[in-house]
Amino acid sequence: MTQQGSLEEFVSLHRRLFVLTGAGCSTNSGIPDYRDSDGNWKRTPPVTYAAFMGSEATRQRYWARSLVGWQRFGQAVPNDAHRALARLEQAGRSEILLTQNVDRLHQSAGSERVIDLHGRLDIVRCMGCNATMPRGDFQHELGHRNGAWLALDAPDAPDGDADLESDDFAAFTVPSCVACGGILKPDVVFFGENVPRDVVDEARDRLEAADAMLVVGSSLMVFSGFRFVQAAAKRGIPIAAVNLGRTRADDLLTLKVEDRCEAALSFLL
Repeated sequence: MTQQGSLEEFVSLHRRLFVLTGAGCSTNSGIPDYRDSDGNWKRTPPVTYAAFMGSEATRQRYWARSLVGWQRFGQAVPNDAHRALARLEQAGRSEILLTQNVDRLHQSAGSERVIDLHGRLDIVRCMGCNATMPRGDFQHELGHRNGAWLALDAPDAPDGDADLESDDFAAFTVPSCVACGGILKPDVVFFGENVPRDVVDEARDRLEAADAMLVVGSSLMVFSGFRFVQAAAKRGIPIAAVNLGRTRADDLLTLKVEDRCEAALSFLL
C-alpha cells in the first residue's frame, strides 16, 4: 500500500480527527517555512517577545521588514492543502483544526472550526490598552510614514516579514497607539511569549473529543504544538503525520507520510 493509500485509510477509519497544521501547509501559497528536513532553522530565528517589547530598535527592524513583506504575504491565497482540509471538515470528519500558522489561509479556504494557536497576523494589537486594528490599516499608516521603504524588495520570510538587509533601521518610524500611546504588536504569539490559556484549554477540550490526530506540515519542534501530540499519545489515540523530513514526534506516530501536504491530501479533493 502506498503512503497516500495508508493515509486515506487512516482518515476513513476515524470520524473525529484533531487536525494540527504547521508552516508546511502554506509553503505552496508562497509563504516560506522555518526549518529544514532535519528540523533545524533555515534562517535566523524570529524575533522574541522580550526583544520586541524591550527595544525600540528591534521594533523598527521588525516593522520595516514587515512593511516590505506584507505586500506579498497579505495577498497569499489558499492552496490545495488548505482546500483539502476544508473538505474534510465539510464532510463532518474534523473535530477541530488547530493551526500554528498565523496566515488565516485555512479560514480563507472555507474551514470554520479553526483555532489559531499562535494568533493572527492580520490584526495589530496595542499592548497598553488592548485596542486592535486591521493589519491593512496599519500597513497604510506605516507606508505613509515610511514611503521610501515601500520601494525596497527582499526575499519573503515566514510570518509576513522579509529578509531585508540593512544595518540601519533608525530612520524607520513606528507609530504608537493613537488611543494611549502604547506599543503596537501583531496579534500573534512571538517566541518566548505564552499562548493564551483559554486557547490552550479549548484545544485540549477538543482533543478529548477526538478519536485520532492528523498532523499536517509541522516538524513539531515548537513545544506549543508538540504538547498536543504528547497529550494524544497519552490518551492512546492514533496519530498520523504528513511532513517532509523528521518531526519531534516520530517515535509517537502511527503513520508518517513524507510528501508535500497538497499531494498527500489530494484524495480529499
